[in-house]
Amino acid sequence: MLQITATIAIDDAEIDWQAIRASGPGGQHVNKTSTAIKLMFDIQRSSLPEHYKTALLQKSDHRITASGKIIIKCQQSRSQEMNRETALQQLIELIKSAGIVPKKRHTTKPTYGSQQR
Repeated sequence: MLQITATIAIDDAEIDWQAIRASGPGGQHVNKTSTAIKLMFDIQRSSLPEHYKTALLQKSDHRITASGKIIIKCQQSRSQEMNRETALQQLIELIKSAGIVPKKRHTTKPTYGSQQR
């Protein structure tokens, strides 16, 4: 179980992992090993509460596809395990950001200076 908040957790079976080859420089070793990680998470089929699902689907994030899947590719480290941990942290932060409700704005009186201008 992946703990998002105190009340929300995701089952490990809901997250799909794929090890892929990292792009960029790295010598001959990069051509033989799959150190980059691709994390895929389907929002619609997940066990998240409905208000989290709708908030995630309305977000304009490049990691969320039009079909409602979160795809995170991580190749920051040369270690596959470190890339896996980084991708998990990015997923947790993305889901937590969907749960933040913006403050309601209260109208105020115009200031004296703005009235004079």
